[in-house]
Amino acid sequence: MAFEFHLPDIGEGVVEGEIVSWKVKVGDQVKLDQPIVEIMTDKATVEIPSPRAGTVTKINFKDGEICPVGKVLVVIEEEGGAAAAAEPAKKSQAPTAPGHVAPRPQVAAPVRAAATGLIEVVDISADRAHVLATPATRRLARQLGVEIGRVPATGKHGRVTTDDVKQYKEPARGNAAPAYAPISIAKGGDEERIPLRGIRKRIAETMARSVHTAAHFTYVEEIDMTELVLVRERAKARAAERGVKLHYLPFIVKAAVSGLKKWPTLNASLDESTQEIVRKKYYHIGIAAQGPQGLAVSVVRDADKRSIFDLSKEIDRLGEVVKAGSASREDLTGSTFTITSLGKLGGVLATPIINFPEVAILGVHKIDEKPAVRGGQIVIRHLMNLSISVDHRLADGWDGAMFLQEVKALLEDPTTMFMEMV
Repeated sequence: MAFEFHLPDIGEGVVEGEIVSWKVKVGDQVKLDQPIVEIMTDKATVEIPSPRAGTVTKINFKDGEICPVGKVLVVIEEEGGAAAAAEPAKKSQAPTAPGHVAPRPQVAAPVRAAATGLIEVVDISADRAHVLATPATRRLARQLGVEIGRVPATGKHGRVTTDDVKQYKEPARGNAAPAYAPISIAKGGDEERIPLRGIRKRIAETMARSVHTAAHFTYVEEIDMTELVLVRERAKARAAERGVKLHYLPFIVKAAVSGLKKWPTLNASLDESTQEIVRKKYYHIGIAAQGPQGLAVSVVRDADKRSIFDLSKEIDRLGEVVKAGSASREDLTGSTFTITSLGKLGGVLATPIINFPEVAILGVHKIDEKPAVRGGQIVIRHLMNLSISVDHRLADGWDGAMFLQEVKALLEDPTTMFMEMV
């Protein structure tokens, strides 16, 4: 019996995946849960296991091609195909009452628990419409009482968008023109054209949505890091004994968490479907850094419960898996507040774009020796700028300023930071 395996929903907001490499070819025998293909989504690279045991008879997408969620990825002839096909046929011949339509036999969906590099596979081919839509769109449809399979799709690859659901529920009067039309770039000489897809495409979409949705404002403060520079120098030897390379970022994470506890408005998101501000009482700190395929935000979970040394080890681990392209979905999703840093290349000032749908993002800039006035004297100090961009829809300038003042106080006097730790 030929089983058509449709690419399943593999993450919040993911609507397509790029084929990185097939681990099988047509004619190969595969076992249940055997990894068969590696796919790069806009969030991570994952291995997809086989949902059936049998023989691969057709592969519909080649390496480098884009497979939309819901499309048939591969066809597998199940083991004992003829017998497997005959059994459901026998069941379907059972007598039924007049006018009653026998239910279609359901195919049990194999489930694999999410793990590093692996995903949960849900068989979406079983007796329901193959509708392309993000989980947020499906949730909105349920809330509005809309049967999503009836909604005309306007999104890419036939995807139903949230606007499609709203339009179906309450049709707008008249036809509104799009905000802008796509532009075409005419050839002007020697050039290279690179498809906008995968992680780069996701970055483009996310940044554009953040800028056009969140009402950004940025606040900047100068931080005297001199005392913290000395603390780090004294602690480096002890960190090395534990196999830890001690950076400044763990201290900044700790200070940020303390600030978020005092100013919880910044550790929040807006649930647009319910119009509720969701203040989060957990602290998953995103670390935005440049990866081999572009900007990536890795996530340090429960940062408030980790020591400085533990934070250093986790930040290093995340940096390594991002560079290797082996980060899991859990490594790259679920942040509540983001810190972006280019380390020594951090520059003097930037206005970072909020990692939507978060409320704020903290920009960390380079530490440099500069003259400063202390006690009426000009002295050399280690100075650094911090910049915070905040969504003015959910937080005011006061919130952003007071949060950054709290971070400043803790970084400039590290002893008070240690007193704040749990």
